[in-house]
Amino acid sequence: MKKVLVTGACGYIGSRLSKYLVETGYGVTAFDSFDPFRYSQWISLMDKVIIGDIRDENIISDLTEKEFDVVIHLISLDHHKSEDNPNFVSSINVMPTWNLLDKLTKNGLKKFIYFSTIQVYGDLPNKIITEDQPPKPVNTYGLTHLLSENICNYFNDKAETNCINVRLSNSYGSPVFSESNCWWLVINDLCQTAFKHKKIKLLSDGTPQRDFIHGQDVCKAIEILINTRKNINKNIFHIASGKTLTILELAHMVKEIYHRRYNIVIPVILKDDSISNDINTITMDNKFPIIDISRINNMGFIPGIDLSKGIGELFQYLEEIHE
Repeated sequence: MKKVLVTGACGYIGSRLSKYLVETGYGVTAFDSFDPFRYSQWISLMDKVIIGDIRDENIISDLTEKEFDVVIHLISLDHHKSEDNPNFVSSINVMPTWNLLDKLTKNGLKKFIYFSTIQVYGDLPNKIITEDQPPKPVNTYGLTHLLSENICNYFNDKAETNCINVRLSNSYGSPVFSESNCWWLVINDLCQTAFKHKKIKLLSDGTPQRDFIHGQDVCKAIEILINTRKNINKNIFHIASGKTLTILELAHMVKEIYHRRYNIVIPVILKDDSISNDINTITMDNKFPIIDISRINNMGFIPGIDLSKGIGELFQYLEEIHE
């Protein structure tokens, strides 16, 4: 059984990933600053749950002295908090990556997986985006993730540890922990708004385009990267669906699934308060950018949860918590 350390294990992605890995046969040690004491069933799945501050050097030393086959590092401030004081932001978004790898690579760690973001590219050009696209972050969130990627690249070249950077697109899906800060995510937000208010209100004209991938597919991609031995010299991977959708198309999809599920027709309201009745008013012939996922496809990854199923799962979750 492979032993895996997940940092940020109680976060939105980390809690689902930790649970998934245990259920697929891995021994998981979960680390986070959040105490999941309310979630005894989740805790019982883990080999160990460690609560602490990733900025604490003693914590880093304790974590890195343990024997793990794989370390998955997810700890990061969100987009808004990443605009705070640079010393504070770098102490969470950057320095722990460096401190962990400095010690783990000396202790013989085989694989380190760092969760980065598509936002390292900044404003995406209207073309197919491969992992070779030059990064050009336009916010501190993207900048600090790029800095941590570079640290991983340095140790990937210098040490025997295989250091992998995963650039995640827009994930969605129901949370494992109710406290998870996930309802600002586009699909989650649209589903919650439809469920609670029986309408969908967009903050734009609907033309922005995104690539959405369900959290369960993110987990499957990570499991493939844990086990792969192919092309380890290529250490940057997109985790995405490879499909681009306008926000208006997504809103109408949520509307249609809501209608089928509850037999209620709800409006899609645009930023100017007009009602969108026809999705074709902005449907584009050529949707770009497209996040290329051929590199991880070649490892055997195929997204398995389409948007209709994922949206239905979110409505099911909302029903259960509002019973």
